[in-house]
Amino acid sequence: MARTLTGVVTSDKPNKTVIISVTARKTHPLYKKQYTASTKFMVHDEKNEAKVGDLIVVTETRPLSARKHFSLIKILQRAGAHFEETDAIADVLVEEAPEPSTGSKAKAAKEKSTKTEKARKET
Repeated sequence: MARTLTGVVTSDKPNKTVIISVTARKTHPLYKKQYTASTKFMVHDEKNEAKVGDLIVVTETRPLSARKHFSLIKILQRAGAHFEETDAIADVLVEEAPEPSTGSKAKAAKEKSTKTEKARKET
């Protein structure tokens, strides 16, 4: 009989394949302490519908490739919408090349503070 596993998708980079992580609570035979063991499996996803963070149910099938022998049955729970900011500007001051000194230090400090305020308003 084919095994049925439930796991969380950790990667969906390959085409028609997802990698899931299945966790299990185990008890050490000598020390009787419980610990978490996780195993990764490659799963065939024909329609590319599972995304990272989804909780899915898979079943064992014939070998589809060297390491892929599970197939997607259904998606139990979709991952929440996650926000990935790629072009973030941190609130860190970026030092620019010094200009020739033609004014006072107070004028330079004022220009620097206005540049910082503009960068914060843009974000």
